[in-house]
Amino acid sequence: MATKKKAPFTLKSPDFRQNGTIAIEQVFNSFGCTGKNISPALEWSGAPEGTQSFALLCHDPDAPTGGAGWWHWLVLNIPASASGLAKDAGRADGSKLPAGAVHVNTDFGGPGWGGPCPPVGDKPHRYVFTLYALKVDKLDASGGTASLAGYMVNGNAIGKTKLIGKFGRKS
Repeated sequence: MATKKKAPFTLKSPDFRQNGTIAIEQVFNSFGCTGKNISPALEWSGAPEGTQSFALLCHDPDAPTGGAGWWHWLVLNIPASASGLAKDAGRADGSKLPAGAVHVNTDFGGPGWGGPCPPVGDKPHRYVFTLYALKVDKLDASGGTASLAGYMVNGNAIGKTKLIGKFGRKS
């Protein structure tokens, strides 16, 4: 008897397609950018067996920071029962996150979604949304940095999937 193949672990958004342009609605509203800073809706399926929670990390590897990139959004302790994050779940107060989920401070200096705002004239930057399936139900990165959270997430990951959006500014 053939075994049924499990669907792949996937991440998508109704707000932009893979390698597509991120809308002005998601763009930061400072540093010369005039977006609405609303986090995109995200949906996922096919989590690996044994997933006890999820973590979402959004990073811009193209930011001119000397190689460190820029952390735009980090969410830990997303319940294993979740299959997505609603549009605007990135509010700094955490009010639109699933119960138990928490933000970690971004490179903007605080919690929540910080949208794209690359320097004028740069090629469009990549915003890499990585969803991790974790073997633990909770990580405690309170007061920690984005890099510490990423270290803890990677150390407990049993699977991951990525979605990349792009955004650039001509003027």
